[in-house]
Amino acid sequence: MKTTKPTKQRKRLYQASGAKRYKRFSAPLSSKLKGSHGANSVPVRNGDTVIVMRGDRKGSEGKVTQIDRKKYRIFVEGMNREKVDGTSIPVPIHPSKVMITRLNLDDKWRKKILKRKAVSEKAEVAKEKPPKKEAKKTEKTSKVTKKSGGT
Repeated sequence: MKTTKPTKQRKRLYQASGAKRYKRFSAPLSSKLKGSHGANSVPVRNGDTVIVMRGDRKGSEGKVTQIDRKKYRIFVEGMNREKVDGTSIPVPIHPSKVMITRLNLDDKWRKKILKRKAVSEKAEVAKEKPPKKEAKKTEKTSKVTKKSGGT
């Protein structure tokens, strides 16, 4: 964000449009997916398989069943909690606390996004590492003359 004031940051978070909210649902890809798709992170969608990286349920894996765009939370299959009365409710998890292990590629638009991201990632890497220029080695020799001081 461009502002450093916490009040403005919260305001922009809560009043964000759908497109901006979608971008905030990004989660890192596993190393295997990074290599095959050429992207570091993509927004989480229904049907993706994720592994929880933080919190009480660290290490648990499951499919994303539901996404709550209003509260910035996802719900993973098998992550349930029992209430006092005995009913089971799903546990909300923030998308930044998970890692995507398997992508749901049923959507043709998502495939296009991944292709576009892979191309831009390659361009950034090429931009970061300019070709090395060989420096000309010129040896400078300086003559040191000793003058005798005195009479």
